[in-house]
Amino acid sequence: MSASLSYTRQEMMAIATGREIHDGELAIFGVGLSMLAGYFAQACHAPNVRSITEGGIFGATPVGGLPWGIECNRISSNAVSFTNAIDALGFLVASGRCDVGVIGAAQVDKFGNVNTTGIWGHEIGNTYTPPVTRLTGAGGANDIASGARRFVIMANHEKKRFVDKVEYISSPGYLNGGDARERIGFIGGGPSAIITTLGILRPHSKTKEFELAAWFSFSSIDEIRANTGWDIRVAENVAQVPDPTEVELAALREVDKTGMLRKK
Repeated sequence: MSASLSYTRQEMMAIATGREIHDGELAIFGVGLSMLAGYFAQACHAPNVRSITEGGIFGATPVGGLPWGIECNRISSNAVSFTNAIDALGFLVASGRCDVGVIGAAQVDKFGNVNTTGIWGHEIGNTYTPPVTRLTGAGGANDIASGARRFVIMANHEKKRFVDKVEYISSPGYLNGGDARERIGFIGGGPSAIITTLGILRPHSKTKEFELAAWFSFSSIDEIRANTGWDIRVAENVAQVPDPTEVELAALREVDKTGMLRKK
């Protein structure tokens, strides 16, 4: 962490994710940190991002702090237009028109498959049984993972979350690697990055297994390896991520005025 700037790991993760979003793109953000990253990008370096929510709110910017949900007054009060989830997910995302999406993950594996359905503690097999722990569900994340041209995954970097193989695929990454997505016929291109509280992972160009591409100034390669549930490879051009600038932090905190996502 910079000696002159103070910020949290959650803020670093949000800024690093926001840097993945480019000006002019059609982008869809999930609730919470996904929205923080997306609207940070819009406030900082991508003013012409065309944002949509899963509920169909288009072209809005947060008012008075980060929205609590996809149709909160903070995100709906200045929207350009209102449609619905069928338009947002069924038409724009499912047709491949959406450039980028941002989703969260309770569990993610080495091929970028996401589990937000439940924890069983064992392989499910061919017969579905109730999970030991029920998670929040996929929401619109499955649609985003299946149809967006690319998507970014955000997750706290813990060994229990970063597993060799997820127990249940709520939102598909590269399945079992290689050209699996193409063979299945997904419209979307798959996850381009996993941004964590420790660094950035990107898929290998051929195997699609996620490798360590970059670490944050307050983390290390060893710490990331210790908190990953597979033998993670390190990319040849691995590097340290630039710290947030004063401008970036100011833009982020203007979006999150209430500070509800500024965790340590």
